[in-house]
Parts: sequence; structure tokens; C-alpha cells
Amino acid sequence: MIQINRIAYECDNDGEKYAQKFSQGTGFMSTQSEIDSEEGLSLKAQVLLIQALRSAAIFDHPVTSIKVLETHISWVILAGDYAYKFKKAVNFGFLDFSTLQKRHFYCQEELRLNRRFAPRLYLDVVSVSGSLTEPVLNGPGEPLEFAVKMRRFSQDCLLGKLAADRQLLPEHVDEIADLLAGVHSASERAREDSDFGLADGIHRWVLENFFQIRKALQPEDVNPGLAGLESWCQQEFDARRKQLELRRKNGFIRECHGDLHLGNLALVDGRITPFDCIEFNPQLRWIDVMSEAAFLMMDLLDRGYPGLAYRFLNGYLQRTGDYRGLCILRYYLVYRALVRAKVAALRLAQSAAQTDSKDEARRDFDGYLSLAANWAVTPTPFMLIMHGVSGSGKSWYAGRLTEKLGAIQLRSDIERKRLYGYPAEAKTGSGVQSGIYSQAASDRTYKHLAGLAGSVVASGLPVIVDAAFLKLAERQYFQRIAKSLEVPFGILHMEADESTLTARIERRRQVGIDPSEAGIAVLKSQLATQEPLLPSEMDVVYSIETTAADSLDALISRIMKTCSASPHRQGIF
Repeated sequence: MIQINRIAYECDNDGEKYAQKFSQGTGFMSTQSEIDSEEGLSLKAQVLLIQALRSAAIFDHPVTSIKVLETHISWVILAGDYAYKFKKAVNFGFLDFSTLQKRHFYCQEELRLNRRFAPRLYLDVVSVSGSLTEPVLNGPGEPLEFAVKMRRFSQDCLLGKLAADRQLLPEHVDEIADLLAGVHSASERAREDSDFGLADGIHRWVLENFFQIRKALQPEDVNPGLAGLESWCQQEFDARRKQLELRRKNGFIRECHGDLHLGNLALVDGRITPFDCIEFNPQLRWIDVMSEAAFLMMDLLDRGYPGLAYRFLNGYLQRTGDYRGLCILRYYLVYRALVRAKVAALRLAQSAAQTDSKDEARRDFDGYLSLAANWAVTPTPFMLIMHGVSGSGKSWYAGRLTEKLGAIQLRSDIERKRLYGYPAEAKTGSGVQSGIYSQAASDRTYKHLAGLAGSVVASGLPVIVDAAFLKLAERQYFQRIAKSLEVPFGILHMEADESTLTARIERRRQVGIDPSEAGIAVLKSQLATQEPLLPSEMDVVYSIETTAADSLDALISRIMKTCSASPHRQGIF
């Protein structure tokens, strides 16, 4: 079924109880007449209408039971195989559904925009006429209200539900990363003469969160750390203004989903499907793609999936190559946590008489503020480089380490192809020491990786450079970069016997989906020409026997001790 994220209320089938529960004022109830010819229904009148719509006889399809879900901005009536989403007559500044005309317009926008992602879910905009007590769906007469009609799907399909049940899997996150990278690649770029993505406009919405939180809550309910977080946001914006402006100039402001978190993703017909994008404010939809990626990453962190959060981030970056966007990731992570804190604050204000709902909203509010505060602290990053021939397990270990250490993995196999205009999975036909694997091409690739690694470290994130590094000069080059950046440096040396290396390469060839094109001929060339680690390098070397069962855990423990990796430090709260 259609489920709205962070439900404020879930109503039972007792209609009388429902009417009593919501017709008695909330902080946002209107005092105008129930029906105003210009403005449409008041919020109080809408409550009565929603109650009347809980009759199966109103619908032109089979309905055995009806359920109503409510958030701070909408009701969703679940009836049979369909869901009907009604917009509340509210105005929160960032959102204005205060008139019937506006609600009709935004219903149409919701249909249009969400069909980009889920054409089989979003069906129509329907009208409600008749009276408050005897409404008629798609009938004659002047409309009282409008709703978006959607195909209903099981709540168990929601990725938020899978996450709550601890059933969210790496393959789910990989599919999301692939999906989002594809959506962003195909999305329209903001025109230069538009006002989308202007730095001051972006920051306005960051500050709007603080305004709305303070407006919604009583002073005693506002976390005392809110002011410190607001100060950090201003300082970070001042420091990143030029980078935000450059992102707009370089085409990274695009028409996105705008509200992409696990509660707005579902497994429908065997595929992950986004729904419920932002229709009510184009400024919140035409955004930096990194802001959208940050929202999903923040949600994974909030739900207790730090490893999958970094897996998603790395998967997205490897597909898009947008590593230089990491400079603004922290700013957007804090912003997105504040967006959810604002929603929790609005729910808290609307649930004053409902103890359970109020307690849940309070926990969510405090939790999101704590998460934002954690990202307002920049830990010391580090730089690690892999070392080993093809088949030694470099990419597998680097991938697992990024999830455990909260790091960014730069894969030479992918970045080399990107430099020369090939997709990651392409077969280039290049031979040993030729084509994109010539010495000149390799030198260019390592120089490119060095620039990316510097950008990652400058953003405050650890980096693992996943390349062979079989030449001393290559290793020394990156060590000098780490020294100039004043961050810890290490070499992860992969070891395996030749028969194991050969078997792995052959298995990889048979599967045929790995970005690496290295075959047995490449392995033999590497073994014959590699420049072994020198005694002078051993102080920064971590040797891993990749066939050992506990090698990963032991490696993580050693890195944590020497690099002081702590991506989730506590912040100002």
C-alpha cells in the first residue's frame, strides 16, 4: 500500500473515534467557515470530509476495508486496490496548500512529476463533489476537494519497512545507487537564467528549517544545541559558497526527486521504485544532485545502517564520478537531517493531545538533531593505497573497508575508463601495455586518482585508492600528497599465491561483470615487472594474506589504531 513516511497518525475503523480525534483543534486548524467559495474547505472541514469518505459505497471499485494515514501535510485513504492522497489546507512557508486552486494544481503536479519514476503507480487526479457529509467521487457539481489516485501496494514492499525489520540488503543499496545515478544523468539541468540552485537560495532553505522548528515548538521544547548547529551551518555556507556556485555553473543543479529517503522507495513488480517526490515547491526539487544523494545517505545512517550508507555513497560516486561534489556533502547531510527534524517538529506540534505520537515525534526530533550535530564535526581523514597484482583481492578489500571505516574508494579500473570515455563495464580491447593500459595512460590515470584523492581528503573523508601501485614512484607520489595534506598514510599490501591469483582471475572472467580487464597475461607481466616494497616503506605497510579467514577484521583493527579513523564522532549536543 502507499505509505507516507513518519506517519503522524494511523486511524482505526471507528469513524466516530476518528472524527472526534481530529476535528478538535490542532495548532493548525482554521477558524474560517467550513466552506469558503474562494479558499475552499478549511482544515476543520477537510477532517469532516475525510471522515465521510470512509464509506466503501463512495468508490467505483471493490472495497472491503478502508484505512486512513495522516502526516503533517496530507491524508491518504487506502481503499481496496487504490490509495487517494488529499492535501491539507495548510501553509508552512515552504509549502502552501491553503486554497482549493493550489491543492488542485499541486495534485496535477504530483501526478506529472511522479510519473517520471513510477508511471504504473500514479493514475489520475480525482475530484470530490457533493457535500461534506455525502461526498461524491468524480461526480457532477462544483468540486469540494481533489486527490491523487494511486495504485496501492503492500506496506511490506517499502524499503523503510525492510530497514526497520533489519532486512535491507547490500543488493538493495546497489540497485538504488544505480537507479539514482541513472535518474540524475537523465535529469534536466537548470538553465543559467533560472533562480534554481543559487547559493543564497540554497542556504535560505537551510535557515528555513530553524525558523520552522522554532515556530512549531514551544521554547522549552527546542533542543538547546539548535543555536550552535545554526551557527555551524552559517560558517559552513560561508566557507563553501564558491563551491556551491561552481556546482551550479557546472550543471549539477537538476530536476530531482527532492524527498528521496527509504520511506519513499518501494519494491514494486520486483524493482525499486521511487514515489512521492516533491511537487509543492520547485526550489526544493531543482537541487544539487549531491543534496539528493545526501538525503538517502543520511536516512541510512539514521536507521542504523552506516555500512550500507557508505556502500550507497561509493556506488553512486563510482557510477557518476562526482567525487568533487564531496566538498559540499557534509553541508547537505546536516541540511537533510534538519529537514527531517523540522518534519518531526511539525508532527510534534500537531500531536499535542496524542501522547504516543508526541513521544515518537520527540524521539525523532532529538535523533535527527543529534545526527546533524555529528556531521557538523569534521574528523581527521586518512589516505590508504592498495598494493598488489591482479586477483590479489584489492577491490574486494577496499570495498569492505570503505563500509567499515566510512571511507571513499577510488577504483583505478573505473576511473581509467572514465578518463578515456568508456563505461565501467566496457571491454576496450586494449592489450598488455597498450591502449588505455599503456605507460602514458597509466601515468595519466594515477595523476587523476591523486587529484580525486586530494579532493576527498579535503572534504574531511578518508580515502582508499584502489590501484595496483606496483611501481615505487607511484607509491612515493601518493605518500608525498598525504604528507602535504597532513593526514595519516598507509599501504595495504595484498598477498596470495599464484595459483589463487590465477583462479580468481579466471572466475572473474567467467562472471564477466567486473570493471577490471586484467587477464592471465596481465598477471604474468605484473609478476615479472613489479617493484617490490622497500624496507623504507614497511613502517606504513599493512600486509594481508587474503586467504586468511580473519584478515579483514584484523586489518580494520590495525587501521583504526594507527589512523584514528572515527567517521561518526559525537558533535555539539
